[in-house]
Amino acid sequence: MFEHNCFFLSSVVSHVLVLLRFKFYQPLCSTPLSCSLSPLSLSLSLSPPLSPLSVSLLSSLSPLSVSLLSLSCLSPLSLPLFRRFVSYGLKMKCFFALFALLAVSTASIITNPKLDKLWEDFKTQYWKNYESANTESLRRLIWEKNFNRVIVHNSHADNGLQTYWLGINEYADMLGYEFVRMMNGLLPRNLTMHRPEFTVTDDDVSKLPSEVDWRQQGYVTPVKNQGQCGSCWAFSTTGSLEGQHFKKTKNLISLSEQDLVDCSRDCGNLGCNGGLMDQAFTCIKKHKGIMLEEDYPYEGHDGKCRFDVSKVAATVRGYVDVKSGDEKALQKAVATVGPISVAIDASHFSFQLYSHGVYKEPSCSSTRLDHGVLVVGYGTKNGEAYWLVKNSWGKSWGMHGYIMMARNHNNMCGIATQASYPLV
Repeated sequence: MFEHNCFFLSSVVSHVLVLLRFKFYQPLCSTPLSCSLSPLSLSLSLSPPLSPLSVSLLSSLSPLSVSLLSLSCLSPLSLPLFRRFVSYGLKMKCFFALFALLAVSTASIITNPKLDKLWEDFKTQYWKNYESANTESLRRLIWEKNFNRVIVHNSHADNGLQTYWLGINEYADMLGYEFVRMMNGLLPRNLTMHRPEFTVTDDDVSKLPSEVDWRQQGYVTPVKNQGQCGSCWAFSTTGSLEGQHFKKTKNLISLSEQDLVDCSRDCGNLGCNGGLMDQAFTCIKKHKGIMLEEDYPYEGHDGKCRFDVSKVAATVRGYVDVKSGDEKALQKAVATVGPISVAIDASHFSFQLYSHGVYKEPSCSSTRLDHGVLVVGYGTKNGEAYWLVKNSWGKSWGMHGYIMMARNHNNMCGIATQASYPLV
């Protein structure tokens, strides 16, 4: 799943290799100084331009390193040669090898010594162990950049200019694009396969409770961690089904996400490469159930299907969609049904490093959805209406694994665009 990293980083490395003076590189600039020294303009001066990921990496480098990169420009002939080499199955190792090559090729990497203690604490707290000094140096650069962005954002929040705060969590040493590709695995909805049993509409919500938290009623299992696998959709699916199973039996059980990762490809899901909650509900019905977590433990990678129908722990008879884009309909479903599976746009730096408060991201899309989560309640805090959302990135993220997302705020991040729950 890391070919994309090699592809984008190959752009960076191919430009860095000019420092090694390969014979097949020909200048595109009449003089060295005719190439701009800023990362963005440098990227635009090259043919083809650097990817957004490459620009982000360049922005993390010292001014001297960027200046050295600007001393020469590359012939377009060099890029396909290098990309062809990169394309042959390097995957994860390629990603870190290119990082290391980037570090070796640059003249200097400057970090802030005042942050040394915080960096060491970060590595200790989250069990970070990098494969080389070069890899650690580049991860440190990314971490420092994210650290500074957190400080700036939180100063605005402290002054009432933001409704939420950011924090340094275990993902703070990752680029945004890298993080999204690794952690977010929602596929676009396939309308030809999409056949809900019913649809919840926006009836009068005036009689609904002002606050709901299904955790307090025993509907919600502890926060789980999907690891480096795009299986968010599976965790959203099991979360909603665990709630409905509890509602019916008064017995809270933890269901197997790995069962869905391994065994729902026949319904259109792609394991760690993405899936959809509705397709997972369909597969649970088709396979006549889903197993317990303890009988089919989570592994965080694709595997051979080992479903055992004799160990089925829960079943579904269909699923219900909530009217798309209607937050009142979603409120009704959450209040009267239980935890609801939803899809959101979680592609932003602010979501990656969210800490607490009511999340409002002006750049969020209500249609470009990439992450499956679980709404377990709603309420109001300091005058801000919110949805209480359970994530699957472990307890170190957000509010012990949860986030409060703005409610009745123009369908923030598409939280009401693709909501559903199973029938049991």
